[in-house]
Amino acid sequence: MHDLKLSYWLGGIVLALAATLLIHDAYIASVVNLIAIAALTAVSLRFVMLMGELNFATAAFVGIGAYTTGVAVTILNWPFLIALLASGVVAGLVSIAFGYITLRTKGPYFLLIGFAFTEAIRILYSKSTTLGGTSGMVGIFPPVALDGWTPTFIVATSALLILSLYTLERSDFGKILIAIRDNENVARTVGLNILLVKIACFAAASFAAGVAGSLHAFANNVISPGDFSFLVAAFALAYVKVGGENNILGPLIGAVVLVVLGSYALGLGGQEHIFYGAAIMLAVLLLPHGITGLLGGRRAQTTGKGH
Repeated sequence: MHDLKLSYWLGGIVLALAATLLIHDAYIASVVNLIAIAALTAVSLRFVMLMGELNFATAAFVGIGAYTTGVAVTILNWPFLIALLASGVVAGLVSIAFGYITLRTKGPYFLLIGFAFTEAIRILYSKSTTLGGTSGMVGIFPPVALDGWTPTFIVATSALLILSLYTLERSDFGKILIAIRDNENVARTVGLNILLVKIACFAAASFAAGVAGSLHAFANNVISPGDFSFLVAAFALAYVKVGGENNILGPLIGAVVLVVLGSYALGLGGQEHIFYGAAIMLAVLLLPHGITGLLGGRRAQTTGKGH
């Protein structure tokens, strides 16, 4: 499946925003919020995968964004939009320092460092009385002007950032990331500062993850350390793999399918995790290239028959 043109992207965003205006059920609104935030988190994870690294620290930067918003709103009394922007900026700045130290490693080493960093940050939240300890932070409310418009705002913000990462992917910068993934040594021989490029990629993805965390905080009005364990990155990876990692539509489709399945599984009680895990396992086994890979294959077959 080929990447969609800008006109299709804009059309899809307009349709998604129009659909949110028709939502009057609180439960459906919460599911839509979950889908938008999950899609943004998954796209952030996939963006780092363009340079060949699996970033489990995504969960940490989602948490940093959420807690930045919590502090900004409940302690500093900052305006809504300033708090939202600050979440991405703080996550991005922390990621630059983290990336400068860790992006010299590769593969499983980088993954494990990201996992350890996520757990260390989560423990830090639980030990900090200022951040509410294990109870977390409450009272993170969006402005009254957004009453009834919250899903629309969350979908619009997520769509804007997803489109921004898509634009970067399709630019020369994205081609450089893919070149690094394919052969880092060859990319270095043409004079590229590999570490600087990796840090820039990491910072862009972390900014988006931080905003996703802020949206999570505003959507739920309460956050706690348990919300930002390594499972956030694990679920994001599941969205990417189920939807298909070769196309930016993959994380979007994967987020829709798995969040809807997860919402249904909540009604199964103790069987929730079994159902959800089995759905992911079957999807990965039966669709090695994800849903977008399946659709792309069928499209190619149809085109071939047409000739």
